[in-house]
Amino acid sequence: MKYAENPPKKYQDIVNVEFYAKDAVPGLWTALRDVVLLWIERGVKTFRVDNPHTKTLPFWEWMIGDVRARHPDAIFLAEAFTKPAMMYRLAKVGFSQSYTYFTWRDEKAELTDYITELTTTAPKEFYRPHFFVNTPDINPLFLQTSGRPGFRIRAVLAATLSGLFGVYSGFELCEAAPVPGKEEYLDSEKYEIRQRDWTAPGNIIADITMLNRLRRAYPALQTHLNTRFYAVQNDRIIYYAKPAPDGADMILVMVSLDPHHAQEAAFEVPLWEFGLSDTASIAVEDLAEGHRFDWHGKTQHIRLEPDLPYRIWRIAPGEPV
Repeated sequence: MKYAENPPKKYQDIVNVEFYAKDAVPGLWTALRDVVLLWIERGVKTFRVDNPHTKTLPFWEWMIGDVRARHPDAIFLAEAFTKPAMMYRLAKVGFSQSYTYFTWRDEKAELTDYITELTTTAPKEFYRPHFFVNTPDINPLFLQTSGRPGFRIRAVLAATLSGLFGVYSGFELCEAAPVPGKEEYLDSEKYEIRQRDWTAPGNIIADITMLNRLRRAYPALQTHLNTRFYAVQNDRIIYYAKPAPDGADMILVMVSLDPHHAQEAAFEVPLWEFGLSDTASIAVEDLAEGHRFDWHGKTQHIRLEPDLPYRIWRIAPGEPV
């Protein structure tokens, strides 16, 4: 029997069924669909599908189509880290959300190029990217070496670049101990029961709570398609905007990609997006810190420290300055 493979890993504890055996169509397909329907009857409507690219695509297209015809609100997440063409094909055959390469995109150019691909090329029409900061199988190298600032950096990037983001247990507590030389957790709860103290010092639960609150409050943060990158004169700082659907205001996000050192730079306030001159003033609300102030003129300066490596602002030209 052939086991599932996702090079370089071999999942020898998982055996693929023969989807095209003579006695398996449509009986096997129907039986597998009925398992999904059984869970839906019990209130479960979100399904994370492990390695769907190692199974035949016609099955997924038939099964997802059949289930969603009955339950349009059912969600299927493709847990597939593979070549882009296959990841996009899975979206086309019906998967509502998809894992992405965000987990390994750490540098400014990598993040900018990836978001630009997702927002300006063909995938924007059918691919819904889910930005996971970590997974049960992936303990990213960046998090292994970045300390608490790195966890805050990745949380803000995931929560504000994509309309979908996720964290795996322990991220809130900045857990990062790896199996030496690997992107895997040393004390993985795949192999042992973990009892966690969610109030342990150094946790970033307040950051994640704030991010979830902002994502609920501002529709601009509920999609990746409106992301615009703006000029900031430092390659260790990334700076982008999320305009509101009606254009009345705009969320600005600035994140240091350096968890160890302070970074500073001049940056441009996109006054031109509201038809304002380069010398105009605009009201600013700091959404993370909860205070207001004014920017006067297009060019401003920022310094980001590891203990506060990001800023999230809202600018609105119609509000009092």
